[in-house]
Amino acid sequence: MVEPLAPGSIVDTHTHTRFSDGVGTFEENARAAVAAGCSVLVSTDHLTLPSEMDPAGDVQVIESELVAHRTAWEAARTAHPELEMIYGFECDWYPGCEENVRRWSDGAQVLLGSVHWLGEKDDGAWIDDASDMTIWRELGPDEVWRRYVDAWCRACESPLPFGTMAHPDLPERMRNEGFAATIDLAPLWDEMVACARDTGRRVELSTAGWRKGVGDYYPARGLLDRFCRAGVPITVGSDAHVPADLCDGIREAYAHAWDAGYRAIEVPRADGSWESMPLQ
Repeated sequence: MVEPLAPGSIVDTHTHTRFSDGVGTFEENARAAVAAGCSVLVSTDHLTLPSEMDPAGDVQVIESELVAHRTAWEAARTAHPELEMIYGFECDWYPGCEENVRRWSDGAQVLLGSVHWLGEKDDGAWIDDASDMTIWRELGPDEVWRRYVDAWCRACESPLPFGTMAHPDLPERMRNEGFAATIDLAPLWDEMVACARDTGRRVELSTAGWRKGVGDYYPARGLLDRFCRAGVPITVGSDAHVPADLCDGIREAYAHAWDAGYRAIEVPRADGSWESMPLQ
């Protein structure tokens, strides 16, 4: 049984290493987290992408590296007993991904659900790849948004044990690239909120939007307010891909969540439980 966290403890539930699309090691991330005063650090490298989506294995932990990945994480955890480290993955959802998720994430304590890819695995596109904006130009931002929300809700409704749905309004990433939606997003937001509420999902309040040029958190304030009113619980993460970004803006995110009406956040613990940690 783990000891309850002190209210307002720094917790980062979304981080990456060079095993996927980050640059740091588990050891470097752990040292950065300790320096930032972190109490709980969740590792969530990308997983489950088939070769059609990631042919070079640049984005995710490839299957042949899963043992080395776990070994490196265990070594960092052993070296830093002062930090509660939790082993997890960010599992990118796409139609038919379920068996890959189940097979490759065996032993993970936390799974983040996310949608980065629209379409079938062999006929789709990334929506947040600034080097290839084809899908945005061909469909337009309004249709990308509609298809994203449909995929996001299907991910929520999947039988996969996602502990949290990460960065729920990811298409906002391209707003400042010239692809802002022209439609009123409120009806789509309401669909997402209803789906998260009805499926009992948590959603992530992510500080990454500020580093990605979005000029806001994921989710945007209007969507966060709706999640709060619907009673959808939240986690908080940095989505750090470099050690220097570990725990970036977490305390400010707590204040933002409080202002939106939240009085606690959900935190996974090393014994497999989830704790509702009060915000100060």
